[in-house]
Amino acid sequence: MRDFYAASSPVPLDQADGLRRLFAGQRRHLLVLAANPHVPFAGVVLDRIAQHLAADGREVLVVDAAAGAPAAPELVRLDLAAGIERIAERVSYLPARGLPLAHVDTRGSASGFVDALHAAAPATEVFVLHAEGSDLARMLMRRAARPLLIGADHPESIKHAYAMAKLLARRTGLATFDLLLAASAQSPRAGAIAASLGSCIENFLGGLLHDWTLVDPAGSAHDAAGLTRLLDAQLALDGLAGLDLPAAASRPIPGSAPSAFR
Repeated sequence: MRDFYAASSPVPLDQADGLRRLFAGQRRHLLVLAANPHVPFAGVVLDRIAQHLAADGREVLVVDAAAGAPAAPELVRLDLAAGIERIAERVSYLPARGLPLAHVDTRGSASGFVDALHAAAPATEVFVLHAEGSDLARMLMRRAARPLLIGADHPESIKHAYAMAKLLARRTGLATFDLLLAASAQSPRAGAIAASLGSCIENFLGGLLHDWTLVDPAGSAHDAAGLTRLLDAQLALDGLAGLDLPAAASRPIPGSAPSAFR
């Protein structure tokens, strides 16, 4: 704590203050993934994303706030930095189940959680945030982002991915999405699945499936040109700073879920 009775020369407010100053001009990015309980290889998808970003020389923090993630330790509710663990070169991990709700303000927004992450990890360039759709909606109320949907090669996972797109479109006004399809590279249905989901997002939500790529859980982590392309486009979006948007439009979402997803 700062001693306001001490000399007037500036002193660090905490141990990370010097790092914040050092990296103050660094452009930072937020990648958000809507959790999907019907995708058994979601952890592999997160790992592949982190590996690709780290191999590109970026400092990455994976924040796992999904319902199936480890619970955040009590100390982390007071000091986020205390829960961040280095798990690989340039990759850190924060178990964060339940933390977004701890940052909800009186307007129902949890955007303060993103700001707290920004302050707790000043050297991080890319924050990969994996959370339930309802939590993401609270965090993205006034931020620009293109949410990443996760799916697999079976109907329940795609129904859930569509439901997440619908929830986020209705509550945040965001209307473009990307899809990471965790499936075998030999899957004959991958292209049709992505096309069907994209058609439903456009016809029923008035949105757009901007891009998609296949992540083969059994394949090589280095053979993923599609993932590299998709992540490069994500990083080309605005960084964390200055992303306040007008309040999400309260336009109704036309129609209902397509019959194939019921």
